[in-house]
Amino acid sequence: MQKETPAAESLAALYMIHQPKLQRTALRILGSVELADDVVQDTYLKLLEGPPLATIREPVAYLFQTVRHLAIDYHRRRALEYRLFTEEEDGEHVMAANGAHDLAISQQALAMANAALAGLSARTRRAFELYRIEGHTQRDIARDLGVSTTLVNFMIRDAHVALTPCRDCLMPD
Repeated sequence: MQKETPAAESLAALYMIHQPKLQRTALRILGSVELADDVVQDTYLKLLEGPPLATIREPVAYLFQTVRHLAIDYHRRRALEYRLFTEEEDGEHVMAANGAHDLAISQQALAMANAALAGLSARTRRAFELYRIEGHTQRDIARDLGVSTTLVNFMIRDAHVALTPCRDCLMPD
């Protein structure tokens, strides 16, 4: 068995001291004790792979930030998996297409939506997809894209305006 380095020993000590609080932090985000435990364990592994403890200015804050980020990633992944892999019976209440006419209109609207989204800038399209499809908050999107929340709001609005013809096609007056 290899002897741990002093930095690893102090990292392990820091982790052990704060482990209950780290688990509570992850639990608040995930709502599951099992998932919170997984996140806290993954945090320890990530810290071992990360920068040396001596180079981290505020190790405790770094530890909690790592837990929060991993917990949010777990939550987003689980939400996406849920949307992608819901059981077939969840689709029982979806209205069936009423013949070839409805199918043609749906295909036309989909083609229009693709064209409208393709006409947007990559950043605006990404903001719209993160907000409408993946369910991210405007604040998270702003942080991820490195822009203000106001700009994210405008980008989402621009995407909605670009998609107006699609809505009109599907829901005529």
